[in-house]
Amino acid sequence: MGKGKYLGIKVIKKHARELRKNLTESEKQLWEQIRNRKLCGYKFLRQHPVIYKADFKGLNYFIADFYCDEKKTPSLWSREGESRSEAEEGGEFVGKSVEGESLNTVKERGVRVEH
Repeated sequence: MGKGKYLGIKVIKKHARELRKNLTESEKQLWEQIRNRKLCGYKFLRQHPVIYKADFKGLNYFIADFYCDEKKTPSLWSREGESRSEAEEGGEFVGKSVEGESLNTVKERGVRVEH
């Protein structure tokens, strides 16, 4: 196999781990409200890689801000400082990419989480 831009699972997990360390204030507040099955008894994961297609070229994935495996529902939030077009492009990409998959996506933009 030649040298390509193949992203293996180790690289993807490392990227997700870095994102977990750099949560926005809103994400931190929401995480405190939903972690440890606090929301309707469902377990949520934060900054979770979702692989939706694997082929000989590599793995196609996105990193969901929050993910409920029991409901197969990734939640995507636009980050502070992310422009509307960046958020929409990311959402459109994910929406088109997971069509036909058994995932329900929840996309939120500009939501403020407060106690």
